[in-house]
Amino acid sequence: MTKIEQLIQTLQQENADAVWISHPTNIFYLTGFKSEPHERLFALLVTKDGKQTLFVPQLDVEEVKASPYQGEIIGYLDTENPYAKHAAQFSKMLIEETHLTVKRAHELESAFGVESFGAIDLTLKKLRNIKKEAEINEMRRAAELADKCVEIGVAYLKSDVTEREVVNHIENEIKKHGVSEMSFDTMVLFGDHAAAPHGTPGDRTLKENEYVLFDLGVIYNHYCSDITRTVAFGQPSHEAQQIYDIVKQAEQAAIDAIKPGITISTLDNIARGIIEDAGYGDYFPHRLGHGLGLEAHEYQDISNVNENLLEEGMVITIEPGIYVPGVAGVRIEDDILVTTDGHESLSHYPK
Repeated sequence: MTKIEQLIQTLQQENADAVWISHPTNIFYLTGFKSEPHERLFALLVTKDGKQTLFVPQLDVEEVKASPYQGEIIGYLDTENPYAKHAAQFSKMLIEETHLTVKRAHELESAFGVESFGAIDLTLKKLRNIKKEAEINEMRRAAELADKCVEIGVAYLKSDVTEREVVNHIENEIKKHGVSEMSFDTMVLFGDHAAAPHGTPGDRTLKENEYVLFDLGVIYNHYCSDITRTVAFGQPSHEAQQIYDIVKQAEQAAIDAIKPGITISTLDNIARGIIEDAGYGDYFPHRLGHGLGLEAHEYQDISNVNENLLEEGMVITIEPGIYVPGVAGVRIEDDILVTTDGHESLSHYPK
């Protein structure tokens, strides 16, 4: 069953007339056409009879024609009302309730006579949750390039270099390997600054005998990687080294348990249990990981409240951490593919 056919199946189940997709990443996933519309309307309309209509600014029309998309194209000028170019009436419409604005919902009601809305979000999440082989190959390469970023960063470490200087060096050098965009803002944090799990790199300088935390990823052919390594510069304190060993043990234990049919909460509980038993439970304040794909954070949520099962084709992150103010912050993260009978790590930089 194709992606569009699965949307139509959801329409039938929800007794709805049409689905309206407005998130640019979901539109790309369904059509193969990528665009950032800014404030302009950009949406895919799919009706229950399978007809597809893509609303795009006129300046994008030629790009759409060159893309894999095969449905109707409605281009509009900035001075035109795009809804007026498509006459239709829909009693019930499915939308991305986490993306559509109230303003756009009112416009749909006015333009198409929509009387009620339903959600298509879960169907889209489930579709993107299971990666096809072509997607997995892109993600393998994205992870390889993330490994390379850490390698570049580690080689650049020296006393008194700043966090920001290391970030700039990594992002400049990785461009030589064909990378034009990072998955998110690159994070490089030194010593006790890494005890802020989402700290912002700044003018903090590197000193002897502390850890350096790298959290980064690249986008390769639209697919993201997201890895974290915590690397010793000199000889960190005994407690900092203990923290590192606990995090490494927790991460590996969770990864070892990954296979189809395992409850997702089990993974978080395994890693969290090791950290709690070591006395650092209060210093692990976030979930164990998240789904990965066209976005750096997507479905599933790898936490101890998620009772969904792992399935072949999922790609998730495993990233336990311990953050002790004034001592150290340690996180280790890998991108893991769920395989037929186990798992494959897409990231390989040494730990």
